[in-house]
Amino acid sequence: MKKYSTLRFKQKGKIGIVTVNRPEALNALNATVLEELSDIFGRIDADESIGIVILTGEGRAFVAGADIAAMKEMSALEGRAFMIKGQTVMQKIENLSKPVIAAVNGFALGGGCELAMACDFRFASEKAKFGQPEVNLGIIPGFGGTQRLPRLVGKGMAKMLIFSAEMIDGEEAKRIGLAEKVFPAETLMEETEKFAELILSKGPIAVRLAKVAINNGMNADLPTGVNFEGEACVAPLVSDDRLEGMGAFLEKRPAEFHDK
Repeated sequence: MKKYSTLRFKQKGKIGIVTVNRPEALNALNATVLEELSDIFGRIDADESIGIVILTGEGRAFVAGADIAAMKEMSALEGRAFMIKGQTVMQKIENLSKPVIAAVNGFALGGGCELAMACDFRFASEKAKFGQPEVNLGIIPGFGGTQRLPRLVGKGMAKMLIFSAEMIDGEEAKRIGLAEKVFPAETLMEETEKFAELILSKGPIAVRLAKVAINNGMNADLPTGVNFEGEACVAPLVSDDRLEGMGAFLEKRPAEFHDK
């Protein structure tokens, strides 16, 4: 993997770990971070040696938001281009062919909360803080927050969080559906990696296509979503994974999947 100025990458087996590395700015998202996130997730998508991704932040923040100092100097057209860049990166992460887990180690505010919401799961440290504080700055979420947050926590709760700019902790995020698990800070990465290994033990084709079916179905009505599911079922049915998985079940042994 190439070297980045604002990111670190480490691979442990089939787990790729991406760390946003601007601790002096609480990992705030500027144009460079967004460009490098787009590049690294493109490379990860094409790399068959990586089966799952963990995204986290260096220091006491996951990502504390967009870079406000940079945004303040932008014209309206520059600001719009920046928002489109951010939205494009979030969609790339959301639609990655591999699962992505956000290990939210600290502040996940504004663009950071939006980045976490683009991932498949959010595992939070007890020190994590989530929020969409944009209205404090006279703006609204622009990297997908007004759309993903209601889908995760419901329309009323999303409006409460966005309109009030309230910051919540990991336990509250879990209670309302914004986070899936909460761990002590010192065990967050260990537990996240453990769950990543659990997913890696499953049929890779099935996991990949289940993600496609869920993501596509969430943006459609139920009959259309069921059709997506029906189409996504076909590839696993004709793969060696199906024969191995069903054979292992009948033989009462762990499955050993090899298909990529």
